[in-house]
Amino acid sequence: MKLNTEFFHRDCLDVAPDLVGKVIVRKFENGDTVRLRITETEAYRGTEDKACHASKGRTPRTELLYRESGIIYVYLCYGIHWLMNVITGEKEQPQGVLIRACEGFEGPARLTKRLAVDKSFNGESFTDNERIWIEDDGLKPKIRTDKRVGIDYAGEEWASKPWRFILDK
Repeated sequence: MKLNTEFFHRDCLDVAPDLVGKVIVRKFENGDTVRLRITETEAYRGTEDKACHASKGRTPRTELLYRESGIIYVYLCYGIHWLMNVITGEKEQPQGVLIRACEGFEGPARLTKRLAVDKSFNGESFTDNERIWIEDDGLKPKIRTDKRVGIDYAGEEWASKPWRFILDK
């Protein structure tokens, strides 16, 4: 079953663990389809979260964070890697979930490379999309938490929050 807007229209701390175990489906232009199970996510929660892009204020780059839930937010990391997020929660309250890994593709950059996700996906919707979407196939995995990765710049308080959600095998 394809996830709908209501699934994403919740706080990122609810959506992030619920995305673990779901399946990203990518349909390529040549008709090939890839299905990958999400194994790791991270939540980024609003302007107060110093690791969230919105903590620096509303800018052209962060404008999508203020839009409706279910929107894809893709950004370039270190000038070389595309990372894919989904906007969650209420409109005008910026938050989202980074999809960090899927089975066989550890790390958000490896994942977007496998799925051929780039800036062209930025601003599209996961819920109304013919080339990428997320499905629930009924799996209810055990999940563990850990601190988020690569955000030491945000300070100890924010770097140590257990807002990374990992499929526990």
